[in-house]
Amino acid sequence: MKKVLLDTCVVLDALQERQPFAEPAKKLILDISADKCQGFLTAKSVTDIYYLTHKLTHSDDITRQIIRKLFSIFQVVDTTGVDCEQALISDVHDYEDGIMAETALRIGADFIVTRNIKDFANAKINVCLPQDFLERLEYYD
Repeated sequence: MKKVLLDTCVVLDALQERQPFAEPAKKLILDISADKCQGFLTAKSVTDIYYLTHKLTHSDDITRQIIRKLFSIFQVVDTTGVDCEQALISDVHDYEDGIMAETALRIGADFIVTRNIKDFANAKINVCLPQDFLERLEYYD
């Protein structure tokens, strides 16, 4: 089963119905919840999703319900000090994206799915758009 680490933007696309990105993001999350692949989020992504979702809902209860639902779908992985150190010397120029790439490598992810693929151009892991990953996932079935 393919292991995929989702970038924050993909989850927010689905949650906030951001067009034209919402449909592939929602489909991917549904495929993860249906066990067509293993989905992962970083702990940092979860805190960012909480903050940005709370800004829209203005409700701690609603936001916490959303986060609980994400916990039931995704495995949340920690970022280690080693991931942070490796990101400093990686070929990924954006430090935060470098940390995500290093975390993905450490957990053995097959892909990072993001809309921000240009910042991962030098990553040592497969990086693709949600729609591209969905097409690959159908190929693997």
